[in-house]
Amino acid sequence: MAEPKTTPPTDKSEGSAHAAPEGAAQAEPEAPSAEAAPDAPLTDAGAAPAADETPDQAIARLEAEAADLKDQLLRALAETENVRRRARRDREDAARYAAAPLLRDLIEVADNLRRAIEAVPAEAVAEDPHLKTLITGVEMTEKSMQAVFEKHHITRIEPLGQRLDPHLHEAIFEIPDPSQPPGTVLQVVRAGYRLHDRLLRPAQVGVAKGGPAPGNGNAPAPGGQVDTSV
Repeated sequence: MAEPKTTPPTDKSEGSAHAAPEGAAQAEPEAPSAEAAPDAPLTDAGAAPAADETPDQAIARLEAEAADLKDQLLRALAETENVRRRARRDREDAARYAAAPLLRDLIEVADNLRRAIEAVPAEAVAEDPHLKTLITGVEMTEKSMQAVFEKHHITRIEPLGQRLDPHLHEAIFEIPDPSQPPGTVLQVVRAGYRLHDRLLRPAQVGVAKGGPAPGNGNAPAPGGQVDTSV
């Protein structure tokens, strides 16, 4: 009687080797997807709001944050506008008053022209035609310079007969005159000048001393004490 044939057991590892080609990479386990977790709303600090926050509380919080951001924006816009205004005003002032140092020197030239005219007696001018021609030329030069001053908004201050203004006048001496109220300008030693609305040089004047005070005989003169230093 013939014995039945037996099949040798197969190696499972070999079977798996035949199932997958050699050198094939083994599949790696998949990482959990980021879409698996639902997105949570974040606050300004980057943290999710409290779990027990109700919708009304969330709306109130967002409205408060929006109001705060709006306030910060308005403040920033206001500060920017202030900086722009200051810069524009500085540019305008620089354009209006840039020539002030040069004009102060030119004022001294105008003073010298006036001194030259006043130094020559009228009798000498009438007797000498050459001197008259010279004085006429100096007067025309002074008039031309004053016209240039007016063109560039330089105003001459002539305070004779006015009340002393410490912002425009400089009192260098007092003149006893009981007929005039104290502080009245009786003599102009040197004329003052203004550039637009800014003082270039105060007028040096002599003021009245004594006499009735304006409005009240016992009231002191406005402007405080007069500087009598020469």
